[in-house]
This record gives sequence, C-alpha cells and structure tokens, in this order.
Amino acid sequence: MTEMLEKTERDYEGGHDRPLKGYLGLLSAYGGTVAVAAVAAVWAGRKAPDEIGTMDLLLMAACTHKVSRRLAKDPVTSPLRAPFTRYEGQAGPSEVQEKPRGAIGELLACPFCLAQWVATGYAAGLVFAPKATRLVGATMTAVAISDWLQLAYAKLMKSAGESD
Repeated sequence: MTEMLEKTERDYEGGHDRPLKGYLGLLSAYGGTVAVAAVAAVWAGRKAPDEIGTMDLLLMAACTHKVSRRLAKDPVTSPLRAPFTRYEGQAGPSEVQEKPRGAIGELLACPFCLAQWVATGYAAGLVFAPKATRLVGATMTAVAISDWLQLAYAKLMKSAGESD
C-alpha cells in the first residue's frame, strides 16, 4: 500500500516538489475538525441555523476575506507562519511575500487556502456562539472596509498629487 501511494505521489509530481502527504494530513485534519465540531454540536444540543440570512452571509464573506489575508499576509502574524515559510519581501501595503515550506506553509501563506478553514470556523461559531461570532464578523468586516477605504484614499491622494 505504501509503495503504491509513493508511486502515485512520484507520478503526480512530474518532477515538481508537491507535498501530497502533507496535503493528505491537512485534509485529514480539516475533516477531523469538522467531524469533532459536528459531534460536539450534537452533544451540546446545538443545531445549525435553519437559514443563513443575507447579513450573516455578507459578514461571513467579508470576515473570511479579512481574517484569511491577515493570517496569510500580515507582517504581525508572520511569527505564526515563520516555521513553515521563508520571508521573500514586501508584497503590497502592509503585506509580506513568503515562500511556503511544505504543505502547512502552503496553507498558511495562501489566503485562498485559509479561507475554507476560516469560513468553517465562522460557521461553527454561528452554531456555538452566534452573538460573539457576529461581533467578530462585524469587527473584521469593519477592518476590511477600512482597508479598502485606506487604499482608495491613497490612490486618490496620489492622483491628486500627479495632477498638480
């Protein structure tokens, strides 16, 4: 069985370094976490909401975006990524570029990859602690909107300076 898995990995990689075993570990951790949360919800007598309202969906989307970027790109959260990434430089306003080392590094340095985990955590929060989760969602949504306004302001100031 191990030999077959190793052959599959070699064939898949095609000469590229792809950490399939690490990905399998991450998939297992994600699935296990979701399963534990589901069992905990049943034991605690908590149920998923019958429906997700538009406001909850918007908060969840904006919060997921902001938290995922904050975890994956923010200089202040780089100590969390440092064991699994290598610093390469600035990537944009208040963001860093890092080269992943292994599957965990790819997850931690990729806001698109982290979004699945963050959104799942937010969904679990709606089951276990909806008021606190909505407060966190609103807070991070405000931060995301503030970031977009800061970037728009900087762009406007730059264009105003260029026209002088």
